[in-house]
Amino acid sequence: MTSTVPRPPAISPTGTLREGLHRVGYIADEDLSTALWLAGELQRPLLVEGDAGVGKTALALALATSQGRELVRLQCHEGIDLAQAAYEWNYGRQLLAIRLGEHSDRTLSENDLFSRDYLLERPLLKAITSAQPCVLLIDEIDRSDEAFEAFLLEILADYQITVPELGTLRALHAPQVILTSNGTRELSDALRRRCLYHWLDYPNLAREIDIVRTTIPEAESRLIEQSVEFVQRLRREDLGKTPGVAETLDWVRALHRLQFKALPDDPEGLMATLGCLLKTREDRFQMEPRQIHRLLAGRREGTAAGTTTGVAGHSGD
Repeated sequence: MTSTVPRPPAISPTGTLREGLHRVGYIADEDLSTALWLAGELQRPLLVEGDAGVGKTALALALATSQGRELVRLQCHEGIDLAQAAYEWNYGRQLLAIRLGEHSDRTLSENDLFSRDYLLERPLLKAITSAQPCVLLIDEIDRSDEAFEAFLLEILADYQITVPELGTLRALHAPQVILTSNGTRELSDALRRRCLYHWLDYPNLAREIDIVRTTIPEAESRLIEQSVEFVQRLRREDLGKTPGVAETLDWVRALHRLQFKALPDDPEGLMATLGCLLKTREDRFQMEPRQIHRLLAGRREGTAAGTTTGVAGHSGD
């Protein structure tokens, strides 16, 4: 009697998640989709680090959209505190209730004033108390301070928030949490231990072409390929701010609106559009016409090889 070997599913769970992201315009590779799937399955936050502009914030938006969930976003900044991130009491409404109580027979107790009716929910508490599963984006956590990180530990470990006047509020549905960091400061070991981790790098040539084609399908294919090749070479220059995928998309949109079908051989034709890619005064003045011509020449010399490499990279992606 022969035993039947179970066949693996035609599409893996990570493949299903990846396809969902693709449908809403986010091109994720296998490593990223696996990290995201595991974070959901294990109910662990996912810490995504990488340079600015590689698509960390867009990942959370795409995940929420692809799964039909609400995106709750907390934008971190220097000095962010509990009142801005989690909750605060509606003191104006409490004061009004006290004054109205003075002109009525009802006596307000402390429990009356510190009830859920007077609690203002900020992003963290909103995500914890959501009646439906949601995606919680804690964006640029590296811009906050260590004291705020310490407050986050309870939320990230147990998906609960303690409000002294009300007690501990636990999540009805554990939100899928994505934290992003640009690496402006080192995060604490305690925070990292509570998270799964993924480093999101700039996409390779094939993947970035795929991203641009998916996002701007109306642009000429030749223009997309040449523009992405140009940006990939530009990133290897000594720049103060390396252009990310968002800058690539802006540049291709600009070139398409200017009715370019391909990159011109004359660098003067591109100089006025470089504001889409170069975002500092030093970088802008560094890229003179001769540097642009050099990068364009690299396109002409390496287009055939680059195209071949891109196709192979895409088929294996």
